[in-house]
Amino acid sequence: MTPGKSAEAARPARRRLSVDRRREELMAAALELFSKRDAEDVSIDDVASAAGASRALVYHYFGGKQELYVAALRSAADQLESRLRPQRDGRPLEELAAGLGRYFDFVEEHAAGFAALLRGGPANRAGEVGEIVDGVRRRLFRLILKQMHVADAGPVLRTTLRSWIASVETAGLDWLELRDIERPELERLLVDQMVALLGVAAGYDAEVRSLVDDLAKERTA
Repeated sequence: MTPGKSAEAARPARRRLSVDRRREELMAAALELFSKRDAEDVSIDDVASAAGASRALVYHYFGGKQELYVAALRSAADQLESRLRPQRDGRPLEELAAGLGRYFDFVEEHAAGFAALLRGGPANRAGEVGEIVDGVRRRLFRLILKQMHVADAGPVLRTTLRSWIASVETAGLDWLELRDIERPELERLLVDQMVALLGVAAGYDAEVRSLVDDLAKERTA
């Protein structure tokens, strides 16, 4: 067999797919690559090869690597945000725990998308890419406020919640890499961390102190 034929045989067979399905496959292949390497180190040829498509087809659907990168991250962000929509109106800590469960469902089921969303990127999160990532964080922030029945967060509560969100993101990446703690235990740990952070913040702000008192009543009810 000639070298050319050998290389052709090794390439994944192309299939006839709908436009939407082909776009999804290209974005899935891109997310898998972007989750492991910086976007600058991934080429259109890499994505085409991973998806079993031609280079021309990738350009046809996305125009270029940056457009593909943005589309892939936006797809991952949309899927994650859909998981963060409130499911019911229960007690704040119960709702927080339920939301974390849905968050980590996404982390587990869409590992490449989650990792690509939070790792690396040009000028580390500038421009449109930064807006996509920050949009997910803002959504999670607003969800937590709603669950805690807080209309508007002052500076102490805002800083505390944003710090906790950063901890959740770091915990998700760490869990994907090592998986040396059971998911339910990790989720309980993160809920307890939230309570602990709010307990510290309560010493600096009356609004947070009132919130902590309400959460303490919930835990003893």
